[in-house]
Amino acid sequence: MSTRTPIVGVLALQGDVREHLAALDGAGARAVSVRRPEELAAVEGLVVPGGESTTISKLAAAFGLLEPLRERVRAGLPAYGSCAGMILLADKILDPRSGQETVGGIDMIVRRNAFGRQNESFEAAVDMAGVAGGPVEGVFIRAPWVESTGAVTEVLATYEGHAVAVRQGNLLATSFHPELTGDHRVHGLFVDMVRAAAEAPAAEVA
Repeated sequence: MSTRTPIVGVLALQGDVREHLAALDGAGARAVSVRRPEELAAVEGLVVPGGESTTISKLAAAFGLLEPLRERVRAGLPAYGSCAGMILLADKILDPRSGQETVGGIDMIVRRNAFGRQNESFEAAVDMAGVAGGPVEGVFIRAPWVESTGAVTEVLATYEGHAVAVRQGNLLATSFHPELTGDHRVHGLFVDMVRAAAEAPAAEVA
């Protein structure tokens, strides 16, 4: 795999955008903010940050980004969602708010706020497949968990019996916020996924 610097966007509508931009830079990508369809068209990968999933989905629709996001994900764009981003990459939400939509792409059912409310936030060491060097520090803030996954979705990490990190093809999602820890290994895994997708023959992109 090459070590070239891919262009990776962060969906900059709401949430912890600045932290993801810094983590991507630290992981070897050229990180850019994405707010418009033409900015989305210019990136090789995309991070959907934590924040408020309903707000992000409504803003994406208002900015004309929701359908382009769905189209690019279906076409094989690598995407990584943390916390609210995990919810937005899920094909189904167990308890959606009224009018809440997702980008979809990962064959999983996600439960919103599964680990509790804001005042029940916590940190925990998480062993994550594909990330070398020992456990990552998981920051769980109003975090979802994965209720169930389809046959092609790989569970990369669990916490207290619940899936908290998954991968399906070019898509990655975590319940927790690695961008808040200063540890760039999860972002490094995603940047490697972006590089691999860029190098793959077009026929291999599903």
